[in-house]
Amino acid sequence: MPALHAGGTRNHRKPRGIPVFIVLIFASVFARAAGAPADDAFSFDLLQARALALASAPCEQSAPRVPENLSRLTYDEYRLITFNLARALWAREAQPFRAEFFHPGFLQTQTARINAVEQGRARAIPFSPQLFDYHELADSIDTSAFPADMGFTGFRLLYPLNAKNQLDELIAFQGASYFRALSKNARYGLSARGLAINTAGDGGEEFPAFEEFWLEHPAAGATSMRLWALLNGPSVTGAYQFVITPGADTVVDVAAVIYRRAGVPDEKIKTLGIAPLTSMFWFGGNSQGRPDDLRPAVHDSDGLAIHTGAGEWLWRPLDNPRAMQVMSFVDNRPRGFGLLQRIRDFAAYQDIEAAYHLRPSVWVEPVGDWGRGAVRLVELPTPAETNDNIVAFWSPATLPSAGEPLRIAYRLHWFTTDAPSVAAPPKGIVVETRQGRSLTNEPDLRRFWVDFGGDALAKLSDNERVEPVVSIGGGAELAHAASVEKNPFNNTWRAAFAIKPDDSGRPVEMRCFLKNGKNEALTETWSYLWNP
Repeated sequence: MPALHAGGTRNHRKPRGIPVFIVLIFASVFARAAGAPADDAFSFDLLQARALALASAPCEQSAPRVPENLSRLTYDEYRLITFNLARALWAREAQPFRAEFFHPGFLQTQTARINAVEQGRARAIPFSPQLFDYHELADSIDTSAFPADMGFTGFRLLYPLNAKNQLDELIAFQGASYFRALSKNARYGLSARGLAINTAGDGGEEFPAFEEFWLEHPAAGATSMRLWALLNGPSVTGAYQFVITPGADTVVDVAAVIYRRAGVPDEKIKTLGIAPLTSMFWFGGNSQGRPDDLRPAVHDSDGLAIHTGAGEWLWRPLDNPRAMQVMSFVDNRPRGFGLLQRIRDFAAYQDIEAAYHLRPSVWVEPVGDWGRGAVRLVELPTPAETNDNIVAFWSPATLPSAGEPLRIAYRLHWFTTDAPSVAAPPKGIVVETRQGRSLTNEPDLRRFWVDFGGDALAKLSDNERVEPVVSIGGGAELAHAASVEKNPFNNTWRAAFAIKPDDSGRPVEMRCFLKNGKNEALTETWSYLWNP
């Protein structure tokens, strides 16, 4: 799969399936990033042409449209502003989806235009104070001073996800290109993004934003919802299509066409992140120097899972490092990756309000050949659970010819306990990682317990021939032969080993999996980085 490449206006080629005259019309009409006229024709092809036209000119920063009195609102004041459910889009229709819009204020000051699409025609939805209830703020906020073109900071879709006659929040888009979804019985946790640029780079990260959305009118009894978004930023533009199908595995099908902005040099985009996921890991069972918190663990995700193009399954436990860590898992034609929350027992977190045991996992399923590249994992240090400090994305290895669009498609699976088949290794999985020292026996060694579980492993008797395979990278050596035994209390299998660090202070890469007497792998591969 190619990445993006710079190209001047003369080198741009029309997207496949879009007539040249349409591209020229959009180039002249939309080069100034003007909003689409109300009740005008709309299609994904036209949106691609618009993104191409925007890419042919320098990025223009629009003037702020949110009044200062809204940006000065405190968090608690902003929460007082609520959407009037009776005014939701499609509220009076016999179909299960509803759309509510987010009011600008507090930190949410980046607005977007929103349109409704019916039978191929787009109708602009203007901001109106009549859509909201201001409660205690009604006398202190002059709504008549709001600009007519202020727009919304995003929207959320509602759907009867958990009960037939009850509307639940299904997916929300707000802030840059961020969005997050829910599956049945889940609580909001990690987020997805349309695109990541220069994440963890020296020059700072770029955050292109969804500037405009189009929500398609759902049919009666619809089980899926389609919408589109226009991405715009200093280095790129893009046209996105989303098809959201709610359920125990809520699936978001994403199709995107991305263009490099004219005149942007190659070195401007050092890292391009496809299908980026953003999560939080403060501490868990594998953490060193855990905070003085009464909860046993606090995280939205506990590991990165990868299904490589060669068919290997990898599990990388997440960490809250002392300094930023960036890992690359090189691959060709990846089959999938995701940030998962595998530990689902409430007792592991003991948090009734946050309910970390109900945070969704997200699996990225590529559609088509993504070619060569790497799954990148960025782990940032965080002092608290309020900061997202984990990012995972696919970074393509090659650049396309100048002016060529980057076309990408993938499915995002949001789920809790029952993983879809594409995200479920057919063999044993890592269910827990623990590390520490023995203060009374060889305290200079670092000890690890890796617990593997799954139905197939649970059925093996404790006298079966099961062997651990452990490999240790530079910076340490295996102190003793690794051991494995079946845990009679929960039917998992525990691999135990100890390493002896050298004096270099280097991070130590380790891998571990279980095999049987026929030299066949029984589990996925545990991959871990230990920092002295």
